[in-house]
This record gives sequence, structure tokens and C-alpha cells, in this order.
Amino acid sequence: MSVSYWLGVDTGGTFTDFVLLGDGEPRIHKVLSTPSAPEQAILQGIAELGLVDAMAAGQLAIVHGTTVATNAALEGKGAHTVLITNQGLEDILRIGRQNRAELYNLTPTPPPSVLETLPVTGTPCRLDAQGKEITPLSDESLSQLVERVLGFQPQSVALCLLFSYLNPSHEKRIRQALEAAGLPVSASHAILPTRGEYERGMATWLNAWLAPKVANYLQRLQQATAPAPLAIMQSHGGTIASEQAADLAVNLLLSGPAGGLAAAKRLGEQLQQPQLMTFDMGGTSTDVALLDGDLRLTQQGHIGPYPVAVPMVDMHTIGAGGGSLAYVDDAGLLHVGPHSAGADPGPACYGRGGDRVTVTDANVVLGRLQPDFALGGSLTLDTTAARNAMQTLAMQLGLGVEDTAEGVLALANEHMTQALRVISIQKGFDPADFALLSFGGAGGLHVCALADNLGMRRAIVPRRAGVLSAEGLVYAPRKRELLQALPEAADNTALQSLIAALQQQGGKELIHEGVPARDIQHQVFVDMCYQGQSSVLQIPWQSAAAEREKRFHAAHEQRFGHRLALPVQQVNIRVQSLATTSPPLQPPLPTRTGKASRQVSLPGVDPLVTVYDRDTLGAGQTLQGPALISEAVGTTWLAQGWQASVDPHGHLLLERLTPISEGTL
Repeated sequence: MSVSYWLGVDTGGTFTDFVLLGDGEPRIHKVLSTPSAPEQAILQGIAELGLVDAMAAGQLAIVHGTTVATNAALEGKGAHTVLITNQGLEDILRIGRQNRAELYNLTPTPPPSVLETLPVTGTPCRLDAQGKEITPLSDESLSQLVERVLGFQPQSVALCLLFSYLNPSHEKRIRQALEAAGLPVSASHAILPTRGEYERGMATWLNAWLAPKVANYLQRLQQATAPAPLAIMQSHGGTIASEQAADLAVNLLLSGPAGGLAAAKRLGEQLQQPQLMTFDMGGTSTDVALLDGDLRLTQQGHIGPYPVAVPMVDMHTIGAGGGSLAYVDDAGLLHVGPHSAGADPGPACYGRGGDRVTVTDANVVLGRLQPDFALGGSLTLDTTAARNAMQTLAMQLGLGVEDTAEGVLALANEHMTQALRVISIQKGFDPADFALLSFGGAGGLHVCALADNLGMRRAIVPRRAGVLSAEGLVYAPRKRELLQALPEAADNTALQSLIAALQQQGGKELIHEGVPARDIQHQVFVDMCYQGQSSVLQIPWQSAAAEREKRFHAAHEQRFGHRLALPVQQVNIRVQSLATTSPPLQPPLPTRTGKASRQVSLPGVDPLVTVYDRDTLGAGQTLQGPALISEAVGTTWLAQGWQASVDPHGHLLLERLTPISEGTL
């Protein structure tokens, strides 16, 4: 069997997006998601795309971005799990760190958490900080431990012992005994072998808590799509075979959004534009991230109230999307978000009974979404309903309808601008050095305003931007992100030995997926910090220790604005083992000149605005703002003072030609 088609499938809260490569021009498809059984929407889309026979013949390769783990975590619907720790540390996950959401509230009320009822049991064995055994694990205590755990009748077990990342012998014995008793076990030395008992324990518990639901879903999907190869996107931007992903649920918490960043990385390489700031604006939220030659990973992510210390794309999410609701508070001030109108009834302009103003309604009132623009290819817009809803809000503010719509967009843009500042300026990067890459269904309407707010002169709206996350899944590399804590006295010889072992492990796992050994590449990093610090910076590996320290000092100065006269510690070795995928190349865009469909007058814009159908544009064509560029999965508002050039692949390369003060936002 040989693969002829590559299908990226991104499951969202409202729609499941499909991008198919393999038969010339990429094909786009959307179906309504089925949250209770996400595989049903996937199978429906495969059938509607006419791919059932190709799937049955093994000619279809499927890469999937899933929200099953994310939704289960946010909704508190994990499996009944037991946590095993050392005796005396049973409350470690409940205590957590001393971080408080309200800094000056001395008597905060903790939010409800499933951890309050988590069954926990301790074992008397103990290691010291160098991984040497202090108290052995006797056969009797192991037998008693298994008996206690079975008494809870768990569906899953999380196992996290002190310093097991240096010596996993106790965890391995306990796991072996519990698995022999028929229980699935997540052990911390396999999930996150690094320091920080709270973060390591949380990652291990999350994996154990989510794994049964994820495994059940992936098993159903795998059986329904067999014999087609099925890969799952991980939070760090690489894919993994579905049968292996089932045991690594905690690595799937950003499965969907990571697809968009994988596409952004490929686009940056294609355009020779490695420095990108991305914003993915959907209906409910906006995800922003920064790429400086490669995906930036973090071990300080969160999902809901839970810290997630496994490597994941460094992404910042806010509650600002096309469906974000606008309202006036008791003091008469206008707010936008974070609450959303959702998909049902959705914005007022959807004509489904919604009567509250959203960001999408503001774009409709200002004419940036025209009545004949079909959202998602089929949803027509109700301009009258949008204006009626805006009129109600305008009366509360004592403003005109158009002025109110401008205010709604200005607030939404400021929220997104602030999110972009968090991942750039606050981390030592100048936005002017980057191009702003916009995707998601609503992103193109706001890209010029956000770039102006940040002083950026370049922006990109890729082709098929509304489904870019699904397309990015297909191009993502097969990847393993392996991490190992270092003992305090590790010299270069010990480090080289550990690196070789991690590379061998990563290569072995990829070969097991069917990747030829010759296609596997390894990238090595070391996590470093100043003595006494708890957070680390990731530094590319250099064989010379002095060079590693030099690069760490420079990275610390860029990130925090200063260096310290303190010894530097090496905390973790990180190895990325990856193999790039090779789906078919897309045909170039033909050279042609797409004609404007019409010119319209928009509120607050002096010249007439030219309207283009993006599907008619040709390579090399240049458009001047103000203009509207519409397509089935999104609309781009090219503001006055901006110019858009169509590159050979159909991407819109935006450039500001005039100073911001001369343009019309």
C-alpha cells in the first residue's frame, strides 16, 4: 500500500476542518463537530470528500488535531484516578505553589477542583537528592500499596515519587506490580523526568486522569479509519502515531492550535521570513505566538487552572474572537469579551435569533463583512439584525451606530494587541523586527489594525487562512521531545552519553512508526539557569561548556534585560528527534490579474473601497488599500495606507506604505 492522499483534520468546538492534499489543488471541507463522539464528524467529512475507498485501501494518511484531552481537562471529566506519592507528601498537589490570582487577598477562596476529592496514598520508600536509596521498597510494603490502590477501584493510577527522575527503580517496581494487577499506570519518570515535584506530579496526574478517555477515543477513531495510517498532533508541534499517543494524553493538550504553528513555521521557511508573530482569531478566542526561526516551546504552560510542565508550544490565549460579546457595565463603560455568543445562536448577523452585539456584528455594520460574503462557504449575513443589535448598544452609550461599532472593534483590537505584546515586548523582542501572520476565520479583518498598533510594517494573510491549522497538520514533522534532568556533577562525558541515549530512544520510537532511520534528525538543547533560580532558559547545545554559558548569559539579558554574576547551572538535556513529512507540492498560482467585483462605500472610509474575490487573484498582482478581499473561509480588510502583493503560492504579503498617522485604520 502506498499513500496517495494526505488529510489534515482539525476538530474545533463548532466545525471540524479538513484540508486534503494529493490530487492537485488542495481541497477544503467543513462539517459541524460532534462533541460527544468527535470521530463521527471525521467519518462524515471523509465520506463527503469521497475518500472512503482510498481510506479502505490504505492510500489515505490522516493527521488529526484533537481537543478531546483539552475539553476533558476544562470540563473536569477525567477518569477516576489514584495518586501515589512518598509518605508525608500526600497533599503536594493540593498545596501547589504560593502563586495567587489576587495578590493582596489574604484569605482567597480556592476555586473548585477535582483535586479536592483525589484519592492519594503514600509509600514509605525514599531516595535522596542524588537519587541514592535511603529507605528501600520492601516486598511487604509494595504488596500493601497495591492492595490499598485496588481498594479505591480506580480507572487509572498516577505515580510520582521524589527524585525518581534521577533513579526510577522504585517507580518501575510499583508500576510493574500495578500493571500486573490490571491497572494502567502513568509514572513520573516516563512522563516528565525533571525536577519540581509539584509540576512533575501535576503532569503525571493529568496524564493518568485524561489517558483513559483519550485512549478510548483514539481506539474508536483508529478502528473506524483502519487501515489508513493515523497520526496525532502533539502540543510541541510534532506528530505521533495514534497507538502511541493514547498513553501520552498530557502531550495532546494543545494538539489543535499546534497545527497552526506548524503551518506558520513552514510558511516562514517558504517565504524566507523566519521571524513571525502569529495570531489565530476564531469565533471564541485568539491564540498568539512568536516564531524566531523555529517554534518556541515552554514548560510553564497552563490548561485551565492546571500547570502543564511538559514541552508545549509557547502560546498565549485570550477570550477575544469574532463571537466575543460587547456590553455596557453599570458605570456606562463599554467592554468586549471574554464571553462569547458561541455558535448557537451566535452573532446577531447569523440570523439565528441572537440579539447581542459581537465583534462580527461590528464588522458587518462597518461594511467590512458584506451581505454577500458567505462565512464558511454557506452562512449568509443578516445586516439588519446586526444594525438593530448595535442600535441597542449605541443607545446605552449615547453614540451613533457606526461610532459604537468602531468602539467595539477598537477594544477588541486592543485586547489582541496586548496579547501580542505579552509574547513579544515582554520577552525582549521588538515587534517591528517581525511580520504579523494572520489566520483563523476572523484574523484577516483585524491584521492591519494590529500591525499598526504594534508599529509593524509587514503582515501576511496566507492562502486558506481560515483552515490553516488543519493544513499545518499535514506538514508537521514526526517528532519526539525527550527530556532528562541532570545530576549536579554531570561532566561533558556524562552529558554526551546521556544525549546519545536520548537520541537512540527517540530514533527507536520513530523507526517503530515506520520512519526510515536515514530520515531522522536530532536537535539537542540544554536547559540552564543561574544558581538559585527555578525557571530555565533553553540553549542550543554546544560541546564547549564555556560557549554554553556565554549563550545563556546573552539569552538571559535579552529575556530579562540583565545578567547576574552567579554560577550557571545545567538543569535538563532536551533532545528533539524528528523526521519531516513530504506530502505533494501544491501547484503554483497562475499568473493573471483578478478584476475587482465592485466598489462600495464604507462608514468612516473616505475613498470608495474595492472588493475582490481572492480566488480570482493571480501571482504577482498588487492591490492597494482600502480594499476587501473575500474568500469562502475568511475576509481580509486591507486598510488605507497598506498594499497587498500576491505571491506565487497565493499568499497575501501586506506592507504599510505610508506612516500610520496618514492611514485610515
